[in-house]
Amino acid sequence: MSGERYERGWEKLKEINGEAAQRLIESLKDIAPDLGRYAIEFPFGDVLSRPGLDLKSREIATVAALTALGNAQPQLKVHIHGALNVGCTRNEIIEIIIQMAVYAGFPAALNGMSAAKEVFEERDGKDDC
Repeated sequence: MSGERYERGWEKLKEINGEAAQRLIESLKDIAPDLGRYAIEFPFGDVLSRPGLDLKSREIATVAALTALGNAQPQLKVHIHGALNVGCTRNEIIEIIIQMAVYAGFPAALNGMSAAKEVFEERDGKDDC
């Protein structure tokens, strides 16, 4: 995979969460490599590389959106890691998710908080918070 959009997207994704980038490409290479390329070129190479918002602001918006969707727990966890990697605090992430209770409902917020707890525990390297 190569090309300007791909390279720009790959670099942006590595800024946010390099481990996730590699796992994404590896998980799709034997079944749908084009989907992996699209997932890097469009969101990261085109949208997240635009000027106007810093990466922290973009990750706040992404965590809020994925929480509100309520059906994207694996992606939410990746972006909670990403938000922490680009400067969000755990408290900011908790507040983002709590705010989503107002706009997306309590089930979505509760599921989002569960994802956050898992990420925090993973980063702490222990099973209890």
